[in-house]
Amino acid sequence: MRFLKGHGTGNDFVILPDEHGQLPLTPSLVAALCDRRRGIGADGVLRVVRAAHHPDGARFADQAEWFMDYWNADGSFAEMCGNGVRVFVRYLDSVGVRGSDGALPVATRAGVVRAVIDGDSIAVDMGRPRLTGTSAATLDGRTFPGVVVDCGNPHLVCTLPDDVDLSSLDLTQAPGFDPRVFPAGVNVEFVTPTEGVGGADLHRRMRVYERGSAETLSCGSGACAVAAVAVRDAGRTDGVVAVDVPGGRLRVTLDGESCWLAGPAVLVARGEVDLNAISG
Repeated sequence: MRFLKGHGTGNDFVILPDEHGQLPLTPSLVAALCDRRRGIGADGVLRVVRAAHHPDGARFADQAEWFMDYWNADGSFAEMCGNGVRVFVRYLDSVGVRGSDGALPVATRAGVVRAVIDGDSIAVDMGRPRLTGTSAATLDGRTFPGVVVDCGNPHLVCTLPDDVDLSSLDLTQAPGFDPRVFPAGVNVEFVTPTEGVGGADLHRRMRVYERGSAETLSCGSGACAVAAVAVRDAGRTDGVVAVDVPGGRLRVTLDGESCWLAGPAVLVARGEVDLNAISG
């Protein structure tokens, strides 16, 4: 099976070109591909398939030619992945697929998003995040209040108190959360405000535990959720937020109904994988 490997600020993916949706993907195969010791290793799998040839993408075929079939590292599905979309578009651009008006539409399980390529950076309009309430996460015996944010997938943004160092958190285990609020699980972002950087109105540092993938070096939709909370807390409706993740820096621009997520997206390898070998 042919594959590529790519990442956006360290959030890494196995990319599977599958124009007609014919690859025999299963949860166990996806988990084997993402295994960092026995497989290729990744936070998730991006299958590149024409929307009309995938049951979850067919309803968007009149709006977008390509569907991002995204799987978490444990073999579960996810509705949206911001960094995944950017890497997905980097692959499409590498094979000559580009938007006719400068913006390329991509179908996801959360709907259709638009991407714009600007050199090394790719920006995706993720749609405006919705702040829908409050909840809390538990970690290391402490409870951290947070804001519930819908970015097409569920997030809980927890701003840390002054006595907790972001780098000291133990994210080798999943944070606890209220399953009544998040019946399908949740991505939990832990956030520290910091000094602003050039060209951004606000600046945040974050770490994230992603459902189905554990802690990752970056989460694009999580950065959008963090930015939406930061703008709200600053008493604003729009603004530019620099979000530093362990894998680098993302830039989120909230303007009207748009939320543009921008940052680097890189293809690092391509080759063939022996399915018999990784499946044991």
